[in-house]
Amino acid sequence: MNQIKGGVFLNYLIIALNIVLGLLYTPYMLRMLGQNEYGLYSLVASIIAYLTLLDFGFGSAIVRYTAKLISENKQEEQWELNGMFVIVYSFIGLLAVGIGGVLYCNVEWLFDAKMTPDDIAQAKVMIVLLIINLALTFPLSVFGSIIVGYQNFIFQKFLTICRLLFTALTIVILLYMGYRAIAMVVVQTFFNLSILFINCFYCFKKLKIKVWFSGFNVSVLKEICIYSFWVFLSQIIDRVYWGSGQFVLGSLIGTSAVAIFSVAILLQQMFMTFSSSVSNVLLPKVTAMVNSRGSDTAISDLFIRTGRIQTVVMTLVLSGFYIFGSTFVELWAGPEYSEVYYITLLFYSALFIPTIQTTGYTILQARNQMKFRSLVYLGISICSLALQVILARNYGIMGCAYAISMALLLGQGLVMNIYYFKAQRIDIPGFWKAILRLIAAPVILTGVSKFLICHLYFLNGWSTLSLAIILFSTVYVFVVYFFSLDEYEKQLFNSILMRIKLIRP
Repeated sequence: MNQIKGGVFLNYLIIALNIVLGLLYTPYMLRMLGQNEYGLYSLVASIIAYLTLLDFGFGSAIVRYTAKLISENKQEEQWELNGMFVIVYSFIGLLAVGIGGVLYCNVEWLFDAKMTPDDIAQAKVMIVLLIINLALTFPLSVFGSIIVGYQNFIFQKFLTICRLLFTALTIVILLYMGYRAIAMVVVQTFFNLSILFINCFYCFKKLKIKVWFSGFNVSVLKEICIYSFWVFLSQIIDRVYWGSGQFVLGSLIGTSAVAIFSVAILLQQMFMTFSSSVSNVLLPKVTAMVNSRGSDTAISDLFIRTGRIQTVVMTLVLSGFYIFGSTFVELWAGPEYSEVYYITLLFYSALFIPTIQTTGYTILQARNQMKFRSLVYLGISICSLALQVILARNYGIMGCAYAISMALLLGQGLVMNIYYFKAQRIDIPGFWKAILRLIAAPVILTGVSKFLICHLYFLNGWSTLSLAIILFSTVYVFVVYFFSLDEYEKQLFNSILMRIKLIRP
């Protein structure tokens, strides 16, 4: 359990670190690189990022099946599974190289024939570096997933923090010395591969794993492929679901609408990162529970307990944005982006239910029952796209946002809750009773705070906004601690405080 608690805590630390680095580091990059070269770098990175989908959902499969075999004490089968995944991922790495080679040969067509010869040359170098990175990442990433399967979260999260800090620091120094985008890619490749090799060393030396290339079990691979397919389908649909709005608005309204909507999507992605910190470390534990035929009551209790913890975090983010989001958007993006606040608030509200029930997704992964969820997500994606086209014609950007939000509430909210209750035997009525008791006090606090902000308006700059957010967050923590948390949750909160005190110099 210490690994799970530590993993959750470090996950939130990583989220905070990413946000801080993004706020401080991105403006520096823009200034040192210039708009043209930064745009070139972002364009290359975004195209290569789509190749990561070649994972095909096998990453989750490694975690699930590793945890399953550990719980069954089947060591030899685990070594054979490791070998099989190394072979599979090596083929995927070769596939990535092949696709990357096609991209390399068509740089002029992919980017823009109007680019200067220097831009084209830089793009080609960056593509080669990123393809090498990706080709090695696939087979070596097996060992990172094995570490998660062993529930050694603290080690891996610590490495992630080191990579973020050292990468940012090195790039800042190199940019200051006059190096450009290619140097950034070299640094990112170096630190990424370094972490992968450290994971590999840790697996062999610390976990004492082995990799056997004999006993390639086709039937097991088929089972894994079926499992991974539904995970992969969910990933594809998720990309399409949140990317269709820009396409619809671009074709029906124009680029200004796309720009506004894209900012809201960026904030939506930040919101989603807060929800995954608990569920990301639970897959091995839930897999072990399912494999040992854990009772429905025990799994429901885990669903409720983790849901309440996530609710504390997500309610703070949602309430904070409801109160301060309008001012934040105007200060951060500018008055011309004021509509972003309402779009983002719609997204946050619609995402609240799925973000506090991410453990349900983990349970489906552990039980190898992802099919229904993937089909539901496919259905709401089609409905969302149709509604976006209809509503965007009449209501513009907000029509697009309404379509996405309504589809989410219907599919991820209503349909999935019925499925969890009827098919997965999770105590959904008990879950919502526990959640309503938890959020009663925060909702009252949010209403009072919004009323005061509206009638005593003083948020006219970053300093007053930051002070108000800190004050609200502090009051929120006290209110939740004394009026919402149960004894277990208070003990968990106290243990986190103790960890902070221990690491404080």
